[in-house]
Amino acid sequence: MRIVVLTGAGISAESGVPTFRDADGLWEGHRVEDVATPEGFEADPDLVLRFYDERRRGVASVTPNAAHEALARLEREIGDDLLVVTQNVDDLHERAGSRNLVHMHGELRRALCLSCGARPEWTGDLLDRPPCPECGERMLRPDVVWFGELPYDLDRIERAVIDSDVFVSVGTSGAVYPAAGYVALAAAFGARTVELNLVPSDALVPFDEVRAGAATEVVPAWVDDVLSAR
Repeated sequence: MRIVVLTGAGISAESGVPTFRDADGLWEGHRVEDVATPEGFEADPDLVLRFYDERRRGVASVTPNAAHEALARLEREIGDDLLVVTQNVDDLHERAGSRNLVHMHGELRRALCLSCGARPEWTGDLLDRPPCPECGERMLRPDVVWFGELPYDLDRIERAVIDSDVFVSVGTSGAVYPAAGYVALAAAFGARTVELNLVPSDALVPFDEVRAGAATEVVPAWVDDVLSAR
């Protein structure tokens, strides 16, 4: 049984990772256009670099929760039959033990060199313009996919969704494309679709099964059910 799990901000919220976007639409007090677009970076790179340096330090201070750990446990049991596709830019899935993982929106703990295209692991700040470890140019930015940019590994994700037997959405609103379209794609190719979310989302295509509740409760319970049915 091949399973694709799509995770969003809701799975990391219980670890204390802010969801970035506040109820008023601001990202930690900033307009989205100012800190999450190429145009914002061009207009005020210091603001953008400082914003992501703070986010990177914040994520380093939190730990994976029971939902991350449950998905890592599922991978240990079924191996490559599980692919986790995350919209999150934190590294909590990795720290919990997940390895078969795609960060479609990039990673806080990587930098992107605008000169040579390298994507080195990065744990320090970028505000002081450190040199790229590959080419030496001081043109590093956060390796985070901003609005107007193409997410990573879309072909791999689409193939996995089409080939899946079960598609699961965890902690995501289902409002941002292309991720929002994956439940419809999975359903069209015959997969069973499951939503694990604090509250049911407004997905245009209804899920076959919806379990509402905190990720730290519903994800481990679902994993238990999957493994007991094997």
